[in-house]
Amino acid sequence: MALLAAGSAEASTRSSSREGQERLIAQCIREASDKRAWLEKTLWGLRDQEAGWVGAEIANRDGSHDLGPLQINSWWIPKLAAATGRSPSSIRWWLKHDACFNVRTARWIFLSGLAVTGDYWKAVGAYHSPTNWRQRRYAFAVARRMQWRAVHSAPVVPRQ
Repeated sequence: MALLAAGSAEASTRSSSREGQERLIAQCIREASDKRAWLEKTLWGLRDQEAGWVGAEIANRDGSHDLGPLQINSWWIPKLAAATGRSPSSIRWWLKHDACFNVRTARWIFLSGLAVTGDYWKAVGAYHSPTNWRQRRYAFAVARRMQWRAVHSAPVVPRQ
């Protein structure tokens, strides 16, 4: 949890261009994956499914908000504040405006789910919802995104 908050206070990551934001998010995902290819692919799957951006705050029907590039639900703010010793308003700002804090939080949520469930796809689903049918639907959607990215980002080998 300490790694989650590290460096966030000074890391205002507002970018003027969508391309600049995407480069920043990609860098954050590479750093958060800690050279574990499976974790980087997972974070990209979550990122592609969520499709948020730096500064995003999307209202949900239940009164919560999805924040930042990986659309972290505001439900997590009190738990993150307690775990980091930071104020809820600081956590909310970082989730919304600090791409790397947002990505590290997504990693923490996913890995926490994995530790609890012991099941990769259940943890992917739990990233989105505590409800089983929503977890299954979400995990399937993320799997499709991961498959698409694997096919479309594969290096092209010239024919001889």
